[in-house]
Amino acid sequence: MPKDTQNTLNLKDARIAGALYLTIAVCGGFSIGYVPSQIVVAGDAATTSANLMGQLGLFRLGVLADSAVILLEIAITVILYQMFRTISPRLALIAMVSRLGMIVVMGINLLLWVMPYVLLTQPMGLDPADSQAFAQIFFEAHALGIYVWQLFFGAHLLALGWVILRSNLVPHLLGWGLFVGAFGYLIQGLVELTFTEVAALDITIIGLLTIVTISELGFGFWLFIRGLRGTANQSKSSPQIA
Repeated sequence: MPKDTQNTLNLKDARIAGALYLTIAVCGGFSIGYVPSQIVVAGDAATTSANLMGQLGLFRLGVLADSAVILLEIAITVILYQMFRTISPRLALIAMVSRLGMIVVMGINLLLWVMPYVLLTQPMGLDPADSQAFAQIFFEAHALGIYVWQLFFGAHLLALGWVILRSNLVPHLLGWGLFVGAFGYLIQGLVELTFTEVAALDITIIGLLTIVTISELGFGFWLFIRGLRGTANQSKSSPQIA
């Protein structure tokens, strides 16, 4: 493939990936961060159910945003693999498989999120109190499911950050931020799923998640505004590790 064509493809792919990254950040922040905070009340099934039925518009918008995230994640996963596979096929493949695993868990988690609506609106032969209790269980399972897909996402960011450090396509500061910050997702996922409570870990997680959030946004803006530096065939001259 001619060099100028390769550059054009990289620039186009990079800007598409950047746009997808930023769109996912907005949709995900809304569906994962805002919507549950307005509906789910921990330990109070009756209030949670009332919030759900009283804010069906918000609930549906959250489902649409979650669905958009899942579909956009498929596209960005493929694009990132194409962008970095010539730097390290192994790392690029690890990053792709890990992110695809995350997408699968997200799909299951979306099903858990909509089940409370089904329980509260469809005749199931259950008492209202029982329906509300089961709805609360599904919401709690959805919250835990987030920590499950975070494990996959953490693995993805480790591979992505490392392959960025192996290349000259993106500033290495962003690569370090993604690589180091990935441990925030991994540690938080393990801590929450094992129900561990250690104050020092909480502080560490907050710090790492701050780093990775800034790095992810920076990576998205960099791709969208600047694109890649050079071509996908230009990598660091260091010895190949993967």
